[in-house]
Amino acid sequence: MNRRVLAATGLALVSALAGLAGCSADKPKPAPLQPIESPIAGRQVWSTRLGGVTFPLSVVVRGGRFHLASDDGTVLALDAATGQEAWRGNVGGRISAGVGTDGRYAAVVTRDNELVVLDAGTVTWRLKLESPVVTAPLVAGERVFIVGVDRIVHAFDVLDGRRLWTLKRPGDALTLSQAGVLAAYKDTLLVGQGARLLGVDPLKGTVRWDTALTTPRGTNEVERLADLVGPPSRTGSVFCMRAFQNAVGCIDAERGTLKWVQNGGGVEAVGGNDEYVVSADGSDRISARKRASGELAWTSELLLNRALSAPVALGTTVVFGDFEGQLHFLSQDAGKALLRLPTDGSRVIAPPVLSDNTLLVVTRAGGVFAFKPE
Repeated sequence: MNRRVLAATGLALVSALAGLAGCSADKPKPAPLQPIESPIAGRQVWSTRLGGVTFPLSVVVRGGRFHLASDDGTVLALDAATGQEAWRGNVGGRISAGVGTDGRYAAVVTRDNELVVLDAGTVTWRLKLESPVVTAPLVAGERVFIVGVDRIVHAFDVLDGRRLWTLKRPGDALTLSQAGVLAAYKDTLLVGQGARLLGVDPLKGTVRWDTALTTPRGTNEVERLADLVGPPSRTGSVFCMRAFQNAVGCIDAERGTLKWVQNGGGVEAVGGNDEYVVSADGSDRISARKRASGELAWTSELLLNRALSAPVALGTTVVFGDFEGQLHFLSQDAGKALLRLPTDGSRVIAPPVLSDNTLLVVTRAGGVFAFKPE
C-alpha cells in the first residue's frame, strides 16, 4: 500500500499502515535512462527557488501567472514569461494544501487546519477548520470551496470568510493524504467523494448528480480505498481521472454520466489532451488510452520505477517528471522518448503545468523551473 494513506479515525490503523510502508525498502531499481535518438529541442528559460515542498502542491495558472506555495508558508505569483514575482506573502504557518486562486484571491490551508486567504500577497482572513485538508482549495464565483480528509465540503465567502454551506455525505473512515478532485464546470462544483464524483450546486451545496467511476472491492478498508485522485484532465465537458490503485475513467460533467472506465493501478493523476488520456501505473508503466473510448493506444516501460509525476500534454508530446528531477518528453502517439531536461536532482513534486507554451515544474527541494520547447 502506498504511503500516502491517512486514517480519518483510528490510531491502530495508522500504525498498521506505517508498518506496511516499511516493507517498501526492497522496491525495484529504477530503469536506467537510455540515449535518445533524434531528440527534439527544448530549453530552460528561467528558474527561481522557494522553500522545500512536501505537501501535494497544486500550481494554478491565472492571467499569465503561476501561483504556488512552499512548506514554510510562502505563497507567491510569478510571471509565466519572465519568472518575475508579481507578489509574495506568508501565511505564518506550514502549509498542507494549496494553492487555489481566481487570479486575485489565493487560498491555502495550513497544517494547523487554518484556511487562509490572501489578496495580492496580503492575508485578508483566516479561519480554523474542523479537519485536516490536503486538496487545494478552489476559488471561484467569489467563494472558496474546500474538502477535508473527512470528505466534508465547505463553501466560504471569499471576502470575509463567512461560511455559506456545508455538505456531508456518508463514506468510509479511510481516505488519502494526497490531492483529490475539486474542480468547476460551468455552474457546477465537481467534488470527489471516495470513488464517486459529485456535481454540486455551488450556491446551495445540494447534489445535482452523483456518479461512480468504479466500484471498490476488497476484504477491508485499505483494499477498498479507491478515492479519486486530482487534478482531473479536462477536455470540454469530459473530466478524466484516476481512482486510487483501481481504475482510470472519464465522466461527462454536462450530464453526470460515465463515459468509460478501465481497470488500472497507480497513484498519480492522469493527463492528456482531446485525443489521449495518459497515466503511469504503480510500476511507472505508462499507458495512453483514447479519450473517446478508453481503448488502449500504447504502453511504454522506458521509465519503470522512476516515481513519475502526473503528466501534462504539450504540443505533440506528453511530459513526466521523475524522482531525480528529470523531465521526460514522450511522443503522444507512440510513447517514444524525444527529449530529457534536468532540474535540480530532487523529485518533481507537483504535476507540471502550462501557461501558453511555457512549462513549469516544482521540485521537492524548492526549485522552480520554466521550460519551452523549440
